[in-house]
Amino acid sequence: MLPSVAARDHSQQLIWHINDAIDKAGGWIDFADFMNLLLYAPRLGYYAAGAVKLGPAGDFTTAPEMTSLFARTLAHPIARTLRELDPQKTTILELGAGTGQLAQDLLKALEQQDSLPKRYAILEVSTDLRERQQENIRQLPPDLQRRVEWLEHWPAELEGVVLANEVLDALPVQRLRWQNRQWHQWGVAVTKEGWHWQTRPLPANSPLLEGMPDMTGYPEPYDTEVGLAAEGLMTLLGQTLKAGRAFFIDYGFPAREFIHPQRSGGTLMCHYRHHAHGDPFLYPGLQDVTAHVDFTRVARAARRAGLQIETWQTQAAWLIEEGILHELEKVHGETSADYRAVSAVQKLLSPAEMGELFKVLVLGQGPENKSALINLGL
Repeated sequence: MLPSVAARDHSQQLIWHINDAIDKAGGWIDFADFMNLLLYAPRLGYYAAGAVKLGPAGDFTTAPEMTSLFARTLAHPIARTLRELDPQKTTILELGAGTGQLAQDLLKALEQQDSLPKRYAILEVSTDLRERQQENIRQLPPDLQRRVEWLEHWPAELEGVVLANEVLDALPVQRLRWQNRQWHQWGVAVTKEGWHWQTRPLPANSPLLEGMPDMTGYPEPYDTEVGLAAEGLMTLLGQTLKAGRAFFIDYGFPAREFIHPQRSGGTLMCHYRHHAHGDPFLYPGLQDVTAHVDFTRVARAARRAGLQIETWQTQAAWLIEEGILHELEKVHGETSADYRAVSAVQKLLSPAEMGELFKVLVLGQGPENKSALINLGL
């Protein structure tokens, strides 16, 4: 589907904005800066502008949009966490709350468990998504509505839960290339013909190369990504979360699978109208640009920040352990919802769909999960 005339005009404005940034930087910017502008340039980037992103009319669909059973299952470990804390101080902070469906379903589920937080805070950079969240939250009973607030900035401290479903994959990444027995950094330059890729050699002591394996035997050229922004988020989280847990649900791998000889093209992916492809230069500002998560690097950064790895497992194993099949049994027989619920749960659990590719990382004050550390290679 081709973009509308108005969408193409919006995209052109972002192109001019990025070209100006490249020119001011001396003719080249690294890929993380380029991706950041594509997604978050004020009023122009994909997440900062107003286009519909989620659902049938958008570019992709997430688990909370598929079924409320996802939130009902997530409510179990969140309720356990909140019950450990002072009820007058508890906060759930959701990062990038999508349409607000997860917040809506989660608050209703927590109310049923008599485990509501004092407040439910949402940190959202997208104006369009914030408006859709507010519309969804207005459908809740007044007592639940009044607990919800939208933040402009990261809070100074927090006791409760930090929740991030498909957030880490949306943070800017650096792209690296192994070639001629040396690491290079991908960047973007601009000519009269438009954007083009350009690499620059990386010094051996670059922080981007922390934890990289011996590349002997790997194919050349070999491309991969490094998410320093995700590591920075772990540092911020360690400074903020005084008590409670953080739940990160996303697609990705441990380092031994992320940097693998067979993954020579990296994991960068773009999504436009439910079509996945690998060209971040296409339709700037109109498509999502994402990369899989290197959970080993994220977990290592979390531990440096003083957090403990309490859980790391596949989404399928975690959801089953937390009772999604029991939740499914509760809706069995509701004719209108039955088929959709079964179909959604199958997709959430199937190894061929989201069950194995998506992982769940739970961070807190411990104790640490020894098997999780081993599986992460830590």
